[in-house]
Amino acid sequence: MTLLDPKTWQPRPLSGPEYPVTEPATGDTLGTVTLAAAGDIRPAVQAARTAQAEWARVPHFVRAGVLRKAGDLFAAHAEELREWIVRESGSIPGKADFELHVAAQECYEAAALASRPAGQVLPTEAPRLSYTRRIPVGVVGVIAPFNAPLILSIRSVAPALALGNAVVLKPDPRTAVCGGLSLAAVFAEAGLPEELLQVLPGGADVGAALVADPQVPVISFTGSTAAGRAVGEAAGRHLKRAHLELGGNSALIVLADADLDAVISTAAWGSFFHQGQICMTTGRHLVHESLYEEYVERLAAKADLLAVGDPHRAQVHLGPIIDGTQLAKIHGLVEASTATGARLAAGGTHEDLFYRPTVLADVDDATPAYAEEVFGPVAPVRSFATADEAVALAATGPYGLSLGIVTRDSARGLDLAERIPTGIVHINDQTVNDEAVAPFGGVAASGTGARFGGEANLEAFTDVRWTTVRGDVASYPF
Repeated sequence: MTLLDPKTWQPRPLSGPEYPVTEPATGDTLGTVTLAAAGDIRPAVQAARTAQAEWARVPHFVRAGVLRKAGDLFAAHAEELREWIVRESGSIPGKADFELHVAAQECYEAAALASRPAGQVLPTEAPRLSYTRRIPVGVVGVIAPFNAPLILSIRSVAPALALGNAVVLKPDPRTAVCGGLSLAAVFAEAGLPEELLQVLPGGADVGAALVADPQVPVISFTGSTAAGRAVGEAAGRHLKRAHLELGGNSALIVLADADLDAVISTAAWGSFFHQGQICMTTGRHLVHESLYEEYVERLAAKADLLAVGDPHRAQVHLGPIIDGTQLAKIHGLVEASTATGARLAAGGTHEDLFYRPTVLADVDDATPAYAEEVFGPVAPVRSFATADEAVALAATGPYGLSLGIVTRDSARGLDLAERIPTGIVHINDQTVNDEAVAPFGGVAASGTGARFGGEANLEAFTDVRWTTVRGDVASYPF
């Protein structure tokens, strides 16, 4: 049975323009969606809020059952959904399978949230029962990007729904199907009551209207740091919570005792997975000077061997960049870097939207592709002499999302990690990791801290209410 039919995949009319669903690998149009306009936000939020009042009173096991069924459906419809992720977002099939796996796990973990202990009994000075309980916030606004469209939508949608909220989801128009309409179809089939999940693909104006709507008390945003700052500022003006998961320029530190035979594959995956279009991508390779030249040579050789092409029609390691605007940014940073003295060890070329995995050597603080988030398959490599220098280099810069440290001495790796501000650390692994059970988030310009997984989801999508109960009416001096 087909889950997504272009003739019926948008059950609710929207008032924006028609938008072609484009396959970046070929430029072919896979279908057409209607985008939302800013004026569509208010009625969608109102419908969601009306439905949420009843959903919040539904027994926890009913909500949990819907979430478990949704998780099962991501597996049942895996073949169809995989094709959409591959073709619409330019993912290789393995990356699409990872997204589907995480989406199912996010639903299962969210199902467990529905029955979590909801509060505490408190000591009190008066003759009364005093306790706290967690209550749903109401309507959660979710703004999700194109790069891991299913994961970066479901990780907010699933726990918000499980905890008794409604959701208005604004996916990136470039991945409106696999990052938005597919979720709506799965949850509808899972039995989620109508109107609880509103999907409105649209541009920045639609996102701004969602942030500004007074009936949306919580915004969950994933995207660039620049856009996140605007969302955070607007949310502050409207006195609402904004959970921001933003950009990164994550470092991989390779200490002198590292095994190069093992580390090169890890390093290449960290920089080149999904064409580097991952917030956790390894954007800076910091390598001990005793290994530096061999590391550059071997990483460049690995990059040259990787196949780049259409992931739907050929077995490749890297697919296309999402669009021409993003490719121009990537190539511009590479060209600016070589113009300021960086050595191009591999890559630096493209055909259409297919960008070769690129290795830059001899970089420094002034190298654009080292200092900035590239969001492309580019691996800048820099040497260091001492552990203290490695720490200083990794800690420099505005971001603090993920960190990898490779060493035969794991305890030493942990000790170094303690000195570097970051939301995520992986010892003897690269920087790109994700699990539904783990908290996820960055510090500084990478976001407002962990907001996914277990307790973080409870904090993100519920409010704490204090309640007291007396047997008799309280009396007072007047």
